[in-house]
Amino acid sequence: MLSIFENFMKKFIYLLLFISSFAYAASEEIQVYTDDKEEAGQMSIDWHNNYVITGRSKPEYLGEQAPHHIYRLTPEFNLGLTDTLELGIYLLSTRNTDGQWNGDGFKVRLKYIAPHAEEGMYWGLNFETGKQSLAVSQYPRDAQLKAILGWNLGNWNIAFNLNTDGTFNSGAGVPTEDLDFKVSYKVAEKTQIGLESYNELGAYNHFDGFNNTSKVIYAVIDSEVLGHEFNAGIGHGMNDQSDKWVVKFIINSKFW
Repeated sequence: MLSIFENFMKKFIYLLLFISSFAYAASEEIQVYTDDKEEAGQMSIDWHNNYVITGRSKPEYLGEQAPHHIYRLTPEFNLGLTDTLELGIYLLSTRNTDGQWNGDGFKVRLKYIAPHAEEGMYWGLNFETGKQSLAVSQYPRDAQLKAILGWNLGNWNIAFNLNTDGTFNSGAGVPTEDLDFKVSYKVAEKTQIGLESYNELGAYNHFDGFNNTSKVIYAVIDSEVLGHEFNAGIGHGMNDQSDKWVVKFIINSKFW
């Protein structure tokens, strides 16, 4: 049974590498949203960690901190407001190549997950806005609307996120679109393995060409240790437009 699954995953990886055409450098949160959310009255913190092992070393705009050898740490505080709504607050920080820590701003989000059965289709929306430093964003005041669509199919979970990103800064241009997806398979009671892809499409009114955008795909594992859920992965850029190697680790700790 395991050999059949391994052969299937190899073929599936090749397929994803072919269709995964757009991705971007490591951000403060490398995560595909599924139907996960805190229950009403429950609070937790997600520790988002990622490090660019090999990536772009030249800034793309004046004041940017190029991602090569940059470590990003982002605590995210989550509070379940109702059975369908969750509030989140991010505190952004980076550690540069000189070992100096920098505060890079904050974001606030509100996530809605529609009521659904344990198995089958689910959907939701996530809106976030905040302010980032010039080192990590050319246009500091930004916002994002994330559409969430997925399926729980027994041992399989498939999720898509369509992200519309905009900014409140004048002269920043039109909103852009990202399409991210995740496919995971349950190999044990609390463990899933899978693939994630983070896809930048370009301006909403004119998508970029295939060869003009980067692409990164992650091999990931989701599991639990001592009551703490975690997501870990390693990502590989597929052309010269993307960071070549990125590692990420997210751990969730519940307060109550």
